[in-house]
Amino acid sequence: MNELLLICVAYLIGSIPTAVWVSKSIFGIDIRDYGSGNSGATNTFRVLGSKWGSVVMLVDVLKGVVATSLYILMPTYLSNELLRTNFMIGLGLAAVIGHIFPIWASFRGGKGVATLLGMAIAIQPVVAACCLAVFFVVLFLTRFVSLSSMLAGISFMVFILFIFNEKEPLYRIFAVLVALMVILTHQKNIGRILRGTESKIPSNRHKNRSRQD
Repeated sequence: MNELLLICVAYLIGSIPTAVWVSKSIFGIDIRDYGSGNSGATNTFRVLGSKWGSVVMLVDVLKGVVATSLYILMPTYLSNELLRTNFMIGLGLAAVIGHIFPIWASFRGGKGVATLLGMAIAIQPVVAACCLAVFFVVLFLTRFVSLSSMLAGISFMVFILFIFNEKEPLYRIFAVLVALMVILTHQKNIGRILRGTESKIPSNRHKNRSRQD
């Protein structure tokens, strides 16, 4: 029962619509009416620029860290690494689902990559640091936030399965699901990259952006 309650709390934390609140309170718009139409960090970079994109990304990462770390409220999980890891994965996934389908924003959220990163930081910081390095290297070279996010998500699977050779089966399955999820949720971005129409950072302000299909 306590586990279920914490998973619900993790979902509510993940549901905090950072980009929507920032766009409405500071710019007087709903970011979901611009760019790609979602409320993730990538679209915030595209519509509101790198400053506010960075703010939204940081908060969304923290959502994943905080939600995944709720296990500390359950003493049972403090002394059992296997149970703790499995429960942290459950908490983190609840936060990611909350980010994608936020109850506070009519269930229209982002793609969950930043919150997934926060989840990875809480569970395995070294792997998360490696994925961050991949993200920033790709971002520096291409200026595509979407491509950086996809390659960071795919590299998470590579690090878990092959480089760090994680033994926990659930964690390995989770790593594969992460890679699949970032590809599936970025299909439109992939199409725009192939067509040469994907926005790079720094982007223009929201008034110069129309909704992309």
